[in-house]
Amino acid sequence: MRRPSLTTLRAAGALAAALALTATGCGDDPAAPGSGGELSGTTVTVAGVWTGGEQTNFKKVLDAFGAKTGAKTVFVPSGDNVSTFVGSKIEGGNAPDVVLVPQVGVLRQFAGAGWLAPLSERAAATAGGNLAPVWKEYGTVDGTFYGLYFKAAHKSTVWYAPDALERAGVTEPKTWDELLAAGRTLADSGLPAFAVAGEDGWTLTDWFENVYLSQAGPEKYDLLARHELKWTDPSVVTALTTLAEVFEDERLVAGGAAEALRTDFPGSVEKVFGPEPEAALVYEGDFVGGVARDEFGRKPGEDAAFFAFPPVGAGKAPVVSGGDAAVVLKDAKNAEAGMRLLEFLATPEAAAVWAGAGGFLSPNKDVKPEAYADDTARATAASLVAAGDSVRFDMSDQAPAAFGGTKGAGEWKLLQDFLRDPSDPERTAAALEAAAAKAYGN
Repeated sequence: MRRPSLTTLRAAGALAAALALTATGCGDDPAAPGSGGELSGTTVTVAGVWTGGEQTNFKKVLDAFGAKTGAKTVFVPSGDNVSTFVGSKIEGGNAPDVVLVPQVGVLRQFAGAGWLAPLSERAAATAGGNLAPVWKEYGTVDGTFYGLYFKAAHKSTVWYAPDALERAGVTEPKTWDELLAAGRTLADSGLPAFAVAGEDGWTLTDWFENVYLSQAGPEKYDLLARHELKWTDPSVVTALTTLAEVFEDERLVAGGAAEALRTDFPGSVEKVFGPEPEAALVYEGDFVGGVARDEFGRKPGEDAAFFAFPPVGAGKAPVVSGGDAAVVLKDAKNAEAGMRLLEFLATPEAAAVWAGAGGFLSPNKDVKPEAYADDTARATAASLVAAGDSVRFDMSDQAPAAFGGTKGAGEWKLLQDFLRDPSDPERTAAALEAAAAKAYGN
């Protein structure tokens, strides 16, 4: 299951459901392509989860493709459950040509069902030249390269209001221990450290993944993500024990666990960047900056800033990512033209269109820094690209949805239970292992 979009979080899914019933043609825009071009007369249908500003900005990319090729493009919002949406479209004989898939597990599901066309030689060669090998690995199933990662998220960023840290005399921490000490200093100055979005279990999986990647290392992270390492492994218990250092301390969690479990992701950003701040820090991905800007009028780089999630113990600073992979459905009406779109999406030219509009990071190392709309985006993009093969994709997004992506079940629920009572990491690890074994079937 796709993590809830901000639109879904704020509108309880109603808007996404309504959007899924409509298709918006980029060709209706004045900037859409006219006649002429090698794909003139061809319509490429693209499905994805994006709504609001994300959808608007992606349409600018589609318009650029149309201007180059003469193709008309139609974007169809899928809603958050991409798997169900695409399956129903295939069954009805109305499959989109291209799908933006937000979860590794769903891409693997599509490939296993025989729905996907391998990337063309041109698309694969272009991507192979400008993406770190890890991104190709996440787009590959059983040795075949299907998914082109176009949009990425940097999920190892801690956001803050600079004036709050200045008042407390706190500087950006460089280690986990410094982070805890800074948080307690902030609390002593009158503002609790973290706004934790415990109502949304997916944010808690991200907390765990950053601690685990730094502390246990990428090799064990990969094994755990594939459930080739049990969740009862001592490395998991150690990471949960470390995470408990935050969860059990009311100076570090605004309002304590009870308040955190009533706070959703947008609410956690509001607690830091809203008109009446209730916390100094909020951990989540680079998209926090966009919410702070769009919802609360903050300017990233000025009154909304971030520092890298710090290394834990002797480990390295983690870089956890997520992303959206473009795939072509092989039996779609215009699959060949759809592949031409992927060849375009593989280029830095395509990424630069959205980068300039804001709210976007590309894993493409050939996107020039000046293409990004602001210094904060440039910094997060540079950090993501510099991480190279040390980047690890969101672990819960690699898991079966029953374990890693279902509200009120699996990892989401069990980490909410742990936030509520972090006193027994071994018990939580055992519960996670039982849920994982059931979901993975082993």
